[in-house]
Amino acid sequence: MKRRSFLAAASATALIPMTAKATAPDNPLLAPWTGPHGGLPPFDKVKPELFGPAYEAAMAQERQEIFVLTAKRSAPTFESIVAALENSGRALTRINAVFGVFTSTMNDAAMQKVEAQTTPKLAAFSDEIIQNEQLFARIKAVYDARETAGLTPEQKRLTWVIHNNFTRQGAALDKAKKARLGEINQALASLYTQFSQNELADEESYTLVLDAEADLAGLPEATRASAAAAAEDKGLKGKWLFSNTRSSMEPFLVYSERRDLREKGWRMWISRGDNNDAHDNKKVITGILKLRAEKAQLLGFPTYAHWVTADQMAKTPDAAMALMMQVWAPAVARVHEEVADMQKVADAEGAKFKIAPWDYRHYAEKVRKARYDLDQNEVKSYLQLEKLREAIHWAAGQLYGFTFTQISDVPVCHPDVRVWEVTKGGPNGKQRVGLWYFDPYARAGKQSGAWMSEYRSQERFRGEVTPIVSNNCNFVKGKAGEPVLISWDDAVTLFHEFGHALHGLNSNVTYPTLAGTNVVRDFVEFPSQLNEHWLPTKPVLTKFAVHYQTGQPIPDALVAKIEKAKTFNQGFKTVEYLASAIYDMKIHLAAKGQAIDPAAFEKTTMDEIGMPSEIVMRHRPTQFGHIFSGDGYSAGYYNYIWADTLTADAAEAFAQAPGGFYDKPLAKRLHDDIMSVGNTIEAGEAFRRFRGRDVQIGALMRDRGFPVPPGA
Repeated sequence: MKRRSFLAAASATALIPMTAKATAPDNPLLAPWTGPHGGLPPFDKVKPELFGPAYEAAMAQERQEIFVLTAKRSAPTFESIVAALENSGRALTRINAVFGVFTSTMNDAAMQKVEAQTTPKLAAFSDEIIQNEQLFARIKAVYDARETAGLTPEQKRLTWVIHNNFTRQGAALDKAKKARLGEINQALASLYTQFSQNELADEESYTLVLDAEADLAGLPEATRASAAAAAEDKGLKGKWLFSNTRSSMEPFLVYSERRDLREKGWRMWISRGDNNDAHDNKKVITGILKLRAEKAQLLGFPTYAHWVTADQMAKTPDAAMALMMQVWAPAVARVHEEVADMQKVADAEGAKFKIAPWDYRHYAEKVRKARYDLDQNEVKSYLQLEKLREAIHWAAGQLYGFTFTQISDVPVCHPDVRVWEVTKGGPNGKQRVGLWYFDPYARAGKQSGAWMSEYRSQERFRGEVTPIVSNNCNFVKGKAGEPVLISWDDAVTLFHEFGHALHGLNSNVTYPTLAGTNVVRDFVEFPSQLNEHWLPTKPVLTKFAVHYQTGQPIPDALVAKIEKAKTFNQGFKTVEYLASAIYDMKIHLAAKGQAIDPAAFEKTTMDEIGMPSEIVMRHRPTQFGHIFSGDGYSAGYYNYIWADTLTADAAEAFAQAPGGFYDKPLAKRLHDDIMSVGNTIEAGEAFRRFRGRDVQIGALMRDRGFPVPPGA
């Protein structure tokens, strides 16, 4: 399960300035976005030193806005308080969007220094807003009267969401507890930045460099070419370089016949942040866990995991753990079967070893070829990145009526970034939907993985505002003029992340706080995971899975093999992911103020749950950015399996529909009940409206080829 999703990279409210080299009046970061397409982020004018003075001015502006709405003597109303708050901080929102892009994709030394200086100050200002007693009192007054004030359903929902956000962040605490909570949030912000910068340092500092042709045994030509280009970029012409990232290392582990080099590369890869050097993350994690435990207790929860899940669909850690453990046992049983099959292949080759973690991907591929006559390298020859980019656009057109047109009148942060205008309707009634930015390639200063970001949320609060979203990947460039070939798993990830983008583009709400992907975390992965199901549909494969040399579409026989093998290796994929999710939940349940050694806890937890020795966690603690580089998925990595339960159930609805995955009435329901409503409707209710009932686990188990519990 690739599915590494980071939504908005910077979600905080504001921060205090650093050293300033530019004054507010001539700072492009402060100005409202202008130009075509409803206004554009000024990426071409950004310099790291501009962020400090821009934030200083924007923060002062929001302070003034907050003062005005708290100084009113009239009785608080929705318009005077909640709506006014929703309309405040516009400058800060714009700056945060650009800041998020630069800290996640252009994070050079200068930007890293800015990030380290700003994040704790950003947290401090966010607390200043949350802890404003006059503001919270007026919000609470509107909240208490929401049922009798004649509000629309969306206005009541917005009032509830804002009040809930304030209370969950400690707005009702006494002064002493508020002060301590502010200190904790600032300290956590610093530790999150330190964690992510340490991980980035190890991804950029450690590489696997091969010197001789003999070291390339088993590697496909496209993989060799990418490694040669990467080496040449580093001044190592004539050699081959594999970087310390998933997109580079996984193909090497699958295809390399050199077991010694597979082990070397694997150990380098899984040791990111765990090298007992200046960039080691173990002490950082210990500090994060201790502070999170204290924060939860201040807020009235026994553990951080209880605080997180209380605001999700799961509601409790026990509910999340129950789902994970229900899937864990059959997944582990499947792993033992997979290992036995792989060991037979290795033994037949004369191997004198037992399958180890650095062998799993390699021998799984050999079993796949033997059992299903399916060669992933053959499949890869039909998966061109640009053709698949066309495929995600085409499928979105079939489902939602979108048209994507590439444009060049838009500033970007790097030449690799391209932009498409998204419209809907015919020639005479064409309507602007938004903009989609695509940043597909790995580079120095860019965080690893794949994610979606939202630069501007849809709204019609103070006028029609269309969304701006982006998808970001880390594919390795090949030689100039040659297509980039990607694996099936990477193609699934491309569809997944584009599902997040579609969630943002389809938004049709009034208030930006409720727009698009601003939903609870164990629901946000549902639209993206569902979008994966359009990749293997026949129309997509016939039109866009074409051979990079001949241009011929992927043969039906090969598609049939892919379909037949779709549950293959599900033990590995499920266990690798679930081990990380279980670790995440268990360590946040265990952290109650004491110092926890993340490595020791990893070993103990894996032993307790019976982790197969041939697999390690998908994200080992020291590189687990989902949960330790911010709050996004902390005590919430279970979100993927929770959302996958929704996804499998919804996918069965499409599979059973008269028009299959292109059934127009069902696609309209998906749009009306899920994709367009954002957080205006509670997540469980939104799913019930779409499916006509609550979710059932049977579809998930069938989808993975696991035994289905009775009655599911």
